[in-house]
Amino acid sequence: MTATATPTTPPRTPESREKPPSRRAGDIDSFRGLAALSTVAFHVRQEYTVYDAQGAHPPLNTPGVDALFSFEALDLFFVLSAFLLTSSYARAAIDGGSTRPASAFLFRRAIRILPLYVLAILVVWATRNPTLPGNWRDLAEHLTFTHVFDQERIFYTLGPTWSLSLEVLFYLVLAGLGPLAVRACRPLRRRGSRVAVCAAGCLLLYAAPLAWITYAHYGVGIPHTDWVAYFGPQARFGGFAAGMGLAVARAALGDRARLPRRAALPLTALALTGLFCLSLLSRQSGPEGFTTTYYHPLASALWMLLLFSTFHIRQLTVWNTFLTARWLTFVGLVSYSLFIWHEPVMLLLHNAGLLPQGTSGFPWALLIVLVAALVTAAASYWLIEYPAGLLARLKDTNGHPRNFYPDAALR
Repeated sequence: MTATATPTTPPRTPESREKPPSRRAGDIDSFRGLAALSTVAFHVRQEYTVYDAQGAHPPLNTPGVDALFSFEALDLFFVLSAFLLTSSYARAAIDGGSTRPASAFLFRRAIRILPLYVLAILVVWATRNPTLPGNWRDLAEHLTFTHVFDQERIFYTLGPTWSLSLEVLFYLVLAGLGPLAVRACRPLRRRGSRVAVCAAGCLLLYAAPLAWITYAHYGVGIPHTDWVAYFGPQARFGGFAAGMGLAVARAALGDRARLPRRAALPLTALALTGLFCLSLLSRQSGPEGFTTTYYHPLASALWMLLLFSTFHIRQLTVWNTFLTARWLTFVGLVSYSLFIWHEPVMLLLHNAGLLPQGTSGFPWALLIVLVAALVTAAASYWLIEYPAGLLARLKDTNGHPRNFYPDAALR
């Protein structure tokens, strides 16, 4: 909010005003949109990569350009989701106050995730299993979000949705840990002690996947193709921990120590450059290299820095202006549907012979898939996501059924 000028305080100029909450909501949507677009590009590139005895041959020969299109942004989803969902718990633990019941929290998360996900799973699974019983185990695991623990079926039906298994698991963990952290901090008199307890918990959750990855890769030599070992929560929860740490940091700082433009922009540039270099180095070091092995914990830390330099600021920067572009906020609005449908759309176009052949056709294939997937996502949002989201209004923030007719007793 913009501070009100007093006789002893000179009025702020428009460009020096603090960032209003509505602009942050637009930035969040845009981050989701960027992550979804990056995920589409990653999977189209993967489809056009040639594998032989000499290794993988991506469609783009320029390392820097290939690093952009091979960028894995799922960690951004994890960090952003954890940041948004943990913020209320962090504020309650550090400064007091109440939080919504776990049942209300899980109800809203279920309304957000399940309708579109279940429909997409059933539709895609049915098209690939025309005769019953089909691969019933694959269907059961996807409907229960347990396919991330199955080495064979982790990428079946809707390949990218292994990440939703971790998302749902995080909801359950947060519903338990959030209230526990609030209760643990209440007896502590000093605010600094409450901040330290919350920060230590986030640090522990971030360090645990690092320890597991080190043990799995260097200790017992588990190969990188063991998907359960490196895609499961024991390896990927660092992204959620980074988002929780960001929520704690912002709750601890409050409106203090907001970054001026001269500090926010360099931090933003540092985070973006770090993410690009990390992607480039991981491509060059190969699947067993150091940067590839620790790619996701490192990327999560850089995403955390980028989000901090975007949200905890005094003045809007050119980066914030870019994030509020209408086309990007639109992509962010339909990002969940884009994430869900882009792979089936890509495979449908490929099987119908509508995508160009050969690695040279990658740019056109990416454009075709993006256009088709965005149209599908927009229809999916308005026909499925938006109507399903209205169900969340059936309960208030405390999980109680809403009384839509408060004067009903007088009628």
